[in-house]
Amino acid sequence: MRVARLASKEVSTLDFLLEVGCEEIPAGMIPRASAELKQNLEKYLTAANILDGEVRVVSGPRRLAAMARVHPQQLDSEKEVMGPPKSAAFDNVGAPTRAVIGFAEKFSMQPSDLFVLVTARGEYMVARQKIPGRRADEILPGVIQQSILQITFPRSMMWSGSDGARFIRPIRWLVALLNGKPLVVELAGVRAGKNSIGHRFLGQKHVRISGSQDYAEKLRKNFVIASPAERLAKIEGEIRALLSRRGWRVHPDKGLLELVVYLNEYPTVFMGDFVESYLELPDEILITVMRGHQKYFAVEDSHGRLMPHFLAVMNIDRDLDGLIRAGHERVLRARFADARFFWGADQKVSLADFLPRLARVTFESRLGSYGDKVDRIRYLAGWIAEQWFNSGIPQARVTAVVRAAELAKCDLVTDMVREFTELQGIMGGLYARAQGEDDDVAWAIYDHYRPVGLDEPLPRNLTGCIVAMADKLDSMAACFAVGAIPTGSSDPFALRRSALGVVRIILETGLPFSISTAISAAARALQQFSPKRALTTEIQKQLAEFILERARFVLRERRGFAYDEINAAFAAGADDLVDAAKRVTALHEIRQTPNFMPLAVAFKRIRKILEKAGIDQEANGRIVPVKTELFEEAAERELLSIAGDVAARAADYRRSGNYRDALKAIAELRPAVDRFFDQVMVMAEDESVRKNRLALLSTLLREFSTIADFSEMVTEDVR
Repeated sequence: MRVARLASKEVSTLDFLLEVGCEEIPAGMIPRASAELKQNLEKYLTAANILDGEVRVVSGPRRLAAMARVHPQQLDSEKEVMGPPKSAAFDNVGAPTRAVIGFAEKFSMQPSDLFVLVTARGEYMVARQKIPGRRADEILPGVIQQSILQITFPRSMMWSGSDGARFIRPIRWLVALLNGKPLVVELAGVRAGKNSIGHRFLGQKHVRISGSQDYAEKLRKNFVIASPAERLAKIEGEIRALLSRRGWRVHPDKGLLELVVYLNEYPTVFMGDFVESYLELPDEILITVMRGHQKYFAVEDSHGRLMPHFLAVMNIDRDLDGLIRAGHERVLRARFADARFFWGADQKVSLADFLPRLARVTFESRLGSYGDKVDRIRYLAGWIAEQWFNSGIPQARVTAVVRAAELAKCDLVTDMVREFTELQGIMGGLYARAQGEDDDVAWAIYDHYRPVGLDEPLPRNLTGCIVAMADKLDSMAACFAVGAIPTGSSDPFALRRSALGVVRIILETGLPFSISTAISAAARALQQFSPKRALTTEIQKQLAEFILERARFVLRERRGFAYDEINAAFAAGADDLVDAAKRVTALHEIRQTPNFMPLAVAFKRIRKILEKAGIDQEANGRIVPVKTELFEEAAERELLSIAGDVAARAADYRRSGNYRDALKAIAELRPAVDRFFDQVMVMAEDESVRKNRLALLSTLLREFSTIADFSEMVTEDVR
């Protein structure tokens, strides 16, 4: 069956508006949900062939909305259905047979209405049907239901009257208009109409919408700013107005700014104050209390010092009597008082005194306590320190690493971190510094959870980098040992983040580090301190590949290398990531040189020939020597001679880490390889000659794949 589109008369497009209204959606989930609604609508409207342009979306705490221009009707199409062969369609005198008559009747046609289609298999009778395009108002209800219900959330819910539909929060209203007319569609027990709902406290219960042209304005009159960009501009403008005339500035916090944009439908900024004596507390505590629990912005002077003020965003237009401000100040005062109490109470004992309490805090039910984890981290940190510090770096640094590893998790049982969990690590560093620990140790504790993302900072000193690596490596090894391995949708111990952190520290410090050896050390730590949990050889390989997958991600997303460049370099070995990254860089730099890509094509050909001949390069079997006395063509001798010269020069470059020049030297093989394939038949009839030529190719592939496996490169055959 074939379907062809038929031209139709051009018609103007129609305005389509969709709004899903519901209970308050968690702010962090709104941007992704809005993006998915756009993606879903564009997919289905494009498939239906009625979308004109792109879908525009806006969103807020209680609504996801989309607008588009659509064609009023699909274009007519034509369907061709193949019937019996022409040879079976007519008898000897040219009369239609029963087969073709029955086929035509299926489509309410006469045999004379059919066409003959010539195919590679012969001539066939074909029925050609015209299929009228469906109207947009017939298509859109199904598109709306699919697009909304296919939005993914970490968790979704059903509610009374939802008819089995699931969404992040109960759907309370639905607006679906085509050129101002409601579409006949029902979702989760809610029938679509023309009425939206204004601000929960300031707006009208029913806001009649005509379409995209008045949607934003009618909501704005009811104290709902539909566009996140407009809400952001309003917040930023009011912050500037409050602070600029005083010469102050807001403490930078991009994440909080985005959060308040999606927490409020009509954001209004106000300034509050707190008692100046609270500034005696560390800035980290004050900012965390303001941000984490109250969603307040901290205020700084022009030198970056905190001021006894805060900025808050309320979901209302004004605070005439100052009651809202007074309420926020009262709540913050109580939170600060708690923080000051915890700060003093925690320091009545030394940080090290908290260490025994970690034995009563479970890390994972099958892996024991945080006390056990500290033992493993201390072992691993000491091992890593010895690898890096034995080359002329004082032993005192190793001692600092072990001390930092010992104290890194102690703040988990402090009153401050129990109340403000986001301060873990940070409080340990602050307490260590306040209690006279070495600065190297204090900063290492402070930073040891870093980096927490692709662009987040690394620990600020090498001691912190080592403790961070030990912590992350132990988490991965321990969880893999008990089968708590991340899946596509689940990573409860944030092991991908741990692997990303290890990779970034290795690559950005540039220090030599063997992934397999480090995993073996983690296995020994498990065996010593958690003997019931073993990291088998097979699981160690699985963990190594897990880390390398994150390394591929970092090199691709952060450094911009192509996936085939990474795969080619990693195929030649990636246990030393710093070295592998250098080889990826060299490969990237020379891939556009004239000889390189044709040579990569030749190496692909060599690998295919060897595979077809049953020679497994990965088997590490006995190396078959090349016998020059079996050469029959000059091109064979020339290739072996040039390969020997190139190999010697490439090896010198490789030993000095000059991979770029090594690859340039290897690329010089291209003319000799071309002549070999032009003049030599590899699969000769004489068995000894054939095996000798295969041995030559096998030697080439083995010798020149130590920097990168060129057969992994994506190429076009330029021969």
